[in-house]
Amino acid sequence: MSIQRLAILDDYQGVALSMGPWDRLKGVEVTVFRDTITDADALVQRLAPFDAILAMRERTPFPRALIERLPNLRLLVTTAARNRSIDAAACAERGVVFCGTPSYGDPTVDITWGLIIGLMRDLPRQEAALRAGRWQTSVGWGLEGRTLGVVGLGKLGGRVAKVGQAFGMKVIAWSQNLTEARAAEIGATRVDKAALFEQADVVTLHLILSDRSRGIVGAEDLARMKRSAFVVNTSRGPLIDQPALVAALQEGRIAGAGIDVFDTEPLPADHPLLAAPNTFLTPHLGYVTQQNYRAYYEGCVEAIEAFNAGAPVRVIAP
Repeated sequence: MSIQRLAILDDYQGVALSMGPWDRLKGVEVTVFRDTITDADALVQRLAPFDAILAMRERTPFPRALIERLPNLRLLVTTAARNRSIDAAACAERGVVFCGTPSYGDPTVDITWGLIIGLMRDLPRQEAALRAGRWQTSVGWGLEGRTLGVVGLGKLGGRVAKVGQAFGMKVIAWSQNLTEARAAEIGATRVDKAALFEQADVVTLHLILSDRSRGIVGAEDLARMKRSAFVVNTSRGPLIDQPALVAALQEGRIAGAGIDVFDTEPLPADHPLLAAPNTFLTPHLGYVTQQNYRAYYEGCVEAIEAFNAGAPVRVIAP
């Protein structure tokens, strides 16, 4: 039986219907939701009628307890190629096809460097000062000759490191699995964790969130940083101990933080980071580009067409 009803979740900007070729899905009723529901019962009530759901990244998690309460669900699509907040094993056991979509490039690299440059040149405060009638109220740092510390030198971290080199920065790197060979391939120097936090003028995080990486940057690591150094996180909020980061900012033990990802998203109005000094905060924009969204929605249409044809594509195995 073909898909009848599709729910598109967490369309914050209200752009899903204009960016995807939904007209190809003849006979499919498409419903878009622009808000995130965290109450389990309310979420079940909302999603129960749908036999297909498109999840926008990790905005709405699908643990086993939720999947087991959605008896009509037959196809669950996540934007991008993986989603650790969806229980793939539960999908398989319930006969739900779980698949991904293509992405376009690595736009998180853009946001990472936007935050780094903004922090080092003090752009957010300088822009605010200019609008308030003040001219040149601080002196920033140039990137050339500074040290970039990359935590996680995979595909994304490697690209960030290459940009740093193009700016004339010295690049050092560390992760639990980083090898000398990988560091040399990128042109970075492999150091231990303590040395990275002691030496870097900017620490940027590029790790997948897992039990092993959760809280991998803690109070001890932040205490090793120079008072003139910045930390940037465009990967996942829980990689950094949030209370420790807030304390370091409030006490002036680091120069500032550029954060695109948070432990709770959307960010609550009373989140302590919003009141912390010397921050450049963005609402998880790393993946949010015209090209990426169009690839996501095109991929969702392809997934439904393939499912209806009995040949699912880009299936994510447990």
